[in-house]
Amino acid sequence: MDQIKIGSFLKELRKEKNLTQEILAEKLNVSNRTVSRWETGSNMPDISMLVEIADFYDVSIPEIINGERKSEKMNKETRETAAAMAEYSRNEVKNGKQKVIGILLSVFGLFVIVSALMMFPNESSWGSIYSILGSIFLLAGVYFIMRTVTAKRGLRILTVIGCIVLLFATFTVTDYVAVKSFHQVPRFRYETIYTSESPNRIIHKTLFFTVVQKNPGKEK
Repeated sequence: MDQIKIGSFLKELRKEKNLTQEILAEKLNVSNRTVSRWETGSNMPDISMLVEIADFYDVSIPEIINGERKSEKMNKETRETAAAMAEYSRNEVKNGKQKVIGILLSVFGLFVIVSALMMFPNESSWGSIYSILGSIFLLAGVYFIMRTVTAKRGLRILTVIGCIVLLFATFTVTDYVAVKSFHQVPRFRYETIYTSESPNRIIHKTLFFTVVQKNPGKEK
């Protein structure tokens, strides 16, 4: 492939349309420097831009690559293949960005969850609030990552549901261990009951078990 010859051909095509490099750059949404580098042969357009240039000048991609006009036009199948390649390239870039976003959200979510569990005591409701907030970021990250892995929406949803169940089980088990082994109140309680009849007893309710705290505030 003769890049100098290709550049000269691109320059010739531009002049046939009576366009300056500045006007062409504006029409193709690129910089003047990019157009200049194409025409000097120091750089070549990527595949998606090649399709756009061919359509703009009404020439075939083989003609551009060969650096001269041919009598035959690029057939429909070849043009469709080139367009499909350009679309594939754009999808690859899009998927790459989504994967990075997913990883960042997942890492941030895990950081929030771990920080909340370590910083706030079990008696504080902020620990559970930030843990749930971190879980939302984590689940959003998992969903973004799954979008780059599979096109099946149902599978992506099932994966997120599985993560929800796993997080729920993890929070429940850690709560139970904290209660049984360290005599702490459950962090993920949905109700705390104080009764005037039993001022030395507090009842903490979770979805799966109930904890009765006797003589709160005193060492056991």
